[in-house]
Amino acid sequence: MQIVIRKMKWEDIPLKVKWINDEQNNQFLHYNLPLEQKKTEEWFEKIKDRTDRFDGIIEVDGEPVGLIGILGIKGKQGEYYITMGEPAYKGKGIATEATRQLLHYAFTKLGLDQVYLYTECENLPAQRLFEKSGFQKKGIEYGKVQNRGRNVDRFYYEISREEFEINGYFEL
Repeated sequence: MQIVIRKMKWEDIPLKVKWINDEQNNQFLHYNLPLEQKKTEEWFEKIKDRTDRFDGIIEVDGEPVGLIGILGIKGKQGEYYITMGEPAYKGKGIATEATRQLLHYAFTKLGLDQVYLYTECENLPAQRLFEKSGFQKKGIEYGKVQNRGRNVDRFYYEISREEFEINGYFEL
């Protein structure tokens, strides 16, 4: 099984819309739902050449299976995100390997020193992924954001370039 990350392309927009609108995938996502094709096309046109973010597609043996990226790149740090879109590919270690590859890219090609993320306290599968990938839980944010009309608590995680290197992840 070959897992690779590539930059998102125009042709991927229908997959993004499908994956984000799938109730199995969007429980913990902070999007205005449902995602619409036309608005997503307009979004893509605005962001496709920006250097303050990287939006990628996870592929397994050439088949797109999920979204992954880094947002808000500024001051040598950025915010990680991932959504495994295709249910048949969940729970197989793909997200872990894709995360490792994205962090390698973030630290070696984008020149970041730190990658961080927020995840809702109820999102236990994501927390397992993040901790397995070397992220460290640094704090909790109580009720500062809403998801579907209710305030939610979120954990804050981060990983530094040094921690990533110490964990031996630079060798891909």
